[in-house]
Amino acid sequence: PAQLAEILNGYFAEMTDLVFAHEGTVAKIVGDALHVLFGAPGDQPDHAARAVACALSLDTASEAFRARWRDRGIEIGATRIGVHAGPAIVGNFGGGRYFDYTAYGDTINTSARLENANKALGTRICVSQSVVIRAEQFRGRPVGDLVLRGKQGALRAFEPLTEEDYDAGMLSRYTDAFTKLEAGEAGAMPAFAALVGLRPDDALSAFHLKRLLNGSSGARIEVH
Repeated sequence: PAQLAEILNGYFAEMTDLVFAHEGTVAKIVGDALHVLFGAPGDQPDHAARAVACALSLDTASEAFRARWRDRGIEIGATRIGVHAGPAIVGNFGGGRYFDYTAYGDTINTSARLENANKALGTRICVSQSVVIRAEQFRGRPVGDLVLRGKQGALRAFEPLTEEDYDAGMLSRYTDAFTKLEAGEAGAMPAFAALVGLRPDDALSAFHLKRLLNGSSGARIEVH
């Protein structure tokens, strides 16, 4: 129990400090998960860009946190992040003696579904096209058109990237391979195979290659 408390308290201390540094709002902590809002309670015209920058910072910090505990003999799972933008009902909700400042609506549910989609995709951050459209100078790559659990329509998702993690040359190669995938071209398979050969740790490219090897085609992906 004491070690679990040390892990969780240390993790939340680092994560919440980063959220506050990006002027985000921690709506709630549920288990080992953080619910974070941008654009509420105060208006933030650059809320999407802040959310993406915060997600990348959280990812870097959480991976460093995992490495420190790994050195102590404790293996901690990866932090997965889902980011979506849209309308939500935000405010104080509760009874006469207890109130909880939180957000409700499809936007919030979609964020949670995107977070969960990372498991299948091999990614750690998954953001929706609505975020990418709102964010200025977004740097990342398309993941695919995801049919999320409980949804019927597809949602285009992206993985944000830093220059350090994925340089311009590799990003161009991935974009070319993904374009072939969308078009259903036979060249998609060797293109993704080449990417995996260059970067064996590129989980998303490996995911697409596996799909193609299993007979799938196109960019539409059902996530369960």
